[in-house]
Amino acid sequence: MSAIPRGRTGTLSVLAALTTSALALASGGAAVGHTANSHAGAPGHLHCPRLQRPIATTEADWQPVAEALGRTGALRENVVYGISLPRRDLKVTSRGVKIGASLALNGSADFARYCDGTMLMGDLVLTENELPKATEALQEAGIEQTALHKHLPDQKPPIWWTHFHAMGDAVTLARKLKAVLKVSGDPIAVPAPAVTKPIDLDTAEIDETLGRKGIAEGRTYKFFIGRAETVTSHGHVLPAPIGIDTVIKFQALGKKRAAVTGDIVMTAHEVQNVLRILRRGDFEIVELHNHMLDDQPRLFYVHYWKVGDGVELARGLRPALDATNLAPPPTPES
Repeated sequence: MSAIPRGRTGTLSVLAALTTSALALASGGAAVGHTANSHAGAPGHLHCPRLQRPIATTEADWQPVAEALGRTGALRENVVYGISLPRRDLKVTSRGVKIGASLALNGSADFARYCDGTMLMGDLVLTENELPKATEALQEAGIEQTALHKHLPDQKPPIWWTHFHAMGDAVTLARKLKAVLKVSGDPIAVPAPAVTKPIDLDTAEIDETLGRKGIAEGRTYKFFIGRAETVTSHGHVLPAPIGIDTVIKFQALGKKRAAVTGDIVMTAHEVQNVLRILRRGDFEIVELHNHMLDDQPRLFYVHYWKVGDGVELARGLRPALDATNLAPPPTPES
């Protein structure tokens, strides 16, 4: 598959312009900043299906994006190119726990290709002083701000997370996001710390309890779990790795204890039951909010927090997970 193309310009006749535009959009090039009227099914995209699914890509397809943003990402499920934006420069505590970047200070930029262009979704981790500058930079770049909230209780210093969304040419989006990062702490600049010892958690028992296999990253053990139903935005089917998933992260504190945080993704009718289950398990409810403006079905995210034995934390979370429509765990051969 060829690399993601850049947008085309030039003076053309009406017929030639329509033909060239259709070819450019079909291969992933589009203008930045789509509105609701310019998405699938609108007159400008009559060649695209009304319900667009993400197009399969390869790592090589996204090399121009990695070069433009100055950071290499990873391809997930062959459709989402995710770039991590950790704030390792920040020193944050919550309820007396020193927060590692991989636990709750990690932003992201996720790209997916569709018939009418490339979708960019993600979030930035910001201090209160950085937030106004980042908001202005996003607006100047034509990148929509879709949510603003906190993830942690009793943060010192206060930290904010802002979610963003845009459609357009992939390389142009990457360049615009890089300009935003220059005023928002530049999370790319600080290297990851070296891993010195195995994670001090009973990860096998945690896996068994949650019914899935987690991923170890330094002192953090994490899970990403998609939903079973199809989720769309402006006629685009959203794959789970673009941010439509439940997140569970354990940060090892020693002696098999952990701080656990993350967010559970829910439809409206699931929210109250999940909140009740979390409180019965003595989990602190930190935030309840949306991530997007036009998702179907409408999705809500509850952030939670608790410190305790790692396996017991997993046991407390399992009923809340079971109260949502999660995708089944992958089979061993997949």
